[in-house]
Amino acid sequence: MSTLDWDDLRYALAIGTAGSLAGAARTLGVNHTTVLRRLDALEARLGTRLFDRQRGGYQPTEAGLALVEQARHMATRADEVERQVLGRDRELTGVLRVTTAFVLMDHLLPQPLAGFARAYPGIEVEVIENAYLADLSSRHADPEQNWTRREADVALRLSENVAEHLVGRQLGMTQCRVYALRGATDLPQQVTPVEVLIREAPWVAFERDASARVYDRWFRAHLGQSNVRVRVDIFNAKAAMLRTGIGVGVLPTFMEDRHPELVAVSAPIAELAQPVWMLTHPDLRRTARVRAFMQFVGDALAQRLARTD
Repeated sequence: MSTLDWDDLRYALAIGTAGSLAGAARTLGVNHTTVLRRLDALEARLGTRLFDRQRGGYQPTEAGLALVEQARHMATRADEVERQVLGRDRELTGVLRVTTAFVLMDHLLPQPLAGFARAYPGIEVEVIENAYLADLSSRHADPEQNWTRREADVALRLSENVAEHLVGRQLGMTQCRVYALRGATDLPQQVTPVEVLIREAPWVAFERDASARVYDRWFRAHLGQSNVRVRVDIFNAKAAMLRTGIGVGVLPTFMEDRHPELVAVSAPIAELAQPVWMLTHPDLRRTARVRAFMQFVGDALAQRLARTD
């Protein structure tokens, strides 16, 4: 046991408590593949099987029961230490940097962020609109000030892929539908099968060479032979073009409130459903302002996504 650390036992405890990889992943705020990888590594290190993989879930072996029990005692002790130590970081003041995608900042984040700013006036939130997750553990020198700062403290990301070294929570799912200008006589106005829209409607699509997002890959796979009239690079630009009536296009359903002039002409497209994650670096998750932000804004966004879904 001398080679083990609390992080190893934390994964075993989560599996033993939840009875499944998926439940443990939700508890820990990671992907289930990460949980499986950590369990395999732990069993290999100990040289014994800790859980039997059964149809009803993961059942601890005799060795697993002993380890989970010890991990539970350690968790209780860790909570006591946390309560004693975290009092040193209770001041809810300072700068908190958040990185996110433009579409999330424009449509989901403003109201929760404004509510947080009112509730915690001592925290200055700086938002970086970036479609890609920043390296939360990196530091760089500020050329205008002689100090270093983290690239970002919290990331709000719309993606299925989450870096394994980050921690956080999945706030909910986003859905996408095809939209058209409401009242346009030459465009569909009712829910129509996507395959019919692909074959018969003019489209506003994403740029041809883009490939980073699931939306890019979907367009490349499905619109190769379609009538694409305009290509853009972001959702806001697509919504602007859809308002001209030039064609139909895919948008997240959370954009509907801001664009009442558009009408949904397809059912939600299952392949384009994406989770929204709120993430931070493990070294930062116990910081008071980070915890306050992830709780306050995370809860507000989760409620909004639940209504939209």
